[in-house]
Amino acid sequence: MKVLVIGGGAREHALCRSLSLDPDVTALHCAPGNAGIADVAETHPVDALDGAAVAELAASLHADLVVVGPEAPLVAGVADVLRERGFPVFGPSADAARLEGSKAFAKDVMAAANVPTARAYVCTTPEEIDEALDAFGPPYVVKDDGLAAGKGVVVTSDLTAAREHALACDRVVIEEYLDGPEVSLFAITDGETVLPLTPAQDFKRALDGDEGPNTGGMGAYSPLPWAGPELVDEVMESVLQPTVDELRRRGTPFSGLLYAGLAITSRGVRVIEFNARFGDPETQVVLARLKTPLGGVLLNAATGDLAAQPPLNWSDDAAVTVVIASHNYPGTPRTGDPIEGLAEAAEVDKAYVLHAGSRRDEAGRVVSAGGRVLSVTATGEDLATARTRAYEAVSRIRLDGSHHRTDIAEKAASA
Repeated sequence: MKVLVIGGGAREHALCRSLSLDPDVTALHCAPGNAGIADVAETHPVDALDGAAVAELAASLHADLVVVGPEAPLVAGVADVLRERGFPVFGPSADAARLEGSKAFAKDVMAAANVPTARAYVCTTPEEIDEALDAFGPPYVVKDDGLAAGKGVVVTSDLTAAREHALACDRVVIEEYLDGPEVSLFAITDGETVLPLTPAQDFKRALDGDEGPNTGGMGAYSPLPWAGPELVDEVMESVLQPTVDELRRRGTPFSGLLYAGLAITSRGVRVIEFNARFGDPETQVVLARLKTPLGGVLLNAATGDLAAQPPLNWSDDAAVTVVIASHNYPGTPRTGDPIEGLAEAAEVDKAYVLHAGSRRDEAGRVVSAGGRVLSVTATGEDLATARTRAYEAVSRIRLDGSHHRTDIAEKAASA
């Protein structure tokens, strides 16, 4: 099977790494890729948002499966162009990807499917914004209705900050605050059958102790020792299957990866948000534990054959990933800094480095090229061991001005 992965972040590196270990994958390509992905796949300098160019590349490679990683190409309809050209695609149509592309659309789908979520108002005027903020009170949850690379959400007790963020958005969703721990649960679906993966937890705030601004994610771990297997069953029954069924009923079936961001509140499970693709950095730890070859699972979803997929096989090991970010992230990051110590980090037992924002410069050096630069991932017989290995690998990497959280999985590992 010849596979083409679209994207160039740590999520796509994790996907490519898993696919490269699949004996049925005979050729692996990625567009545009990054400096790390180039070690496991042939990379191609194609604009991921250009559906025609992506389809031409897929045709030239005789791809048997195209996996669209990031949300922006999905919302832009790249999967639709590929399907029109006859390629099996893992990733939803533009219409179905509105589940991530529009918070308001997602709320409408959840209401129709009776999916538990936070009460919310969709606002377009300053008057509506003020009324919604007053109705819910602090802490305020303000979400840009469109794509914002994981950074369009502000949760604050500062009314002025909440209002400023809301006014900066063309359309905004203001909703009640949900208490309790958060869980990320992925599910692979072909539009009918839904196959849940193992839960993970990520860390959105930039600084230790969940302080600082929201980011795209600074680390993650799996499994969750505090969440029993009944959680997946409950989310399947109350969230994932009803959402997939509702989208099919609307004539916009969702085929690909459905991501549910959940809050385990005092009143039960509530959906915080949906994503239409693998989450980053949770993908890094989920795929680190998946023993079933990935290529066949994604192909079955792309071709509508997921009902025939045998149960997934998971490792008992735990996985932890720690994100190394550029100077000033999540603000405007500094790029072009050399990344050193990658080989030394890879020498740590059961640890490896997944690249997000990296490239090779004219001299052939690996340099930073984005906000989140690396996801340092490790596995172990328990969370404490995986965490120790991940941070040992992090300590061997040198990137001037970089920062990372030091408390990823700390509480879970010590529980």
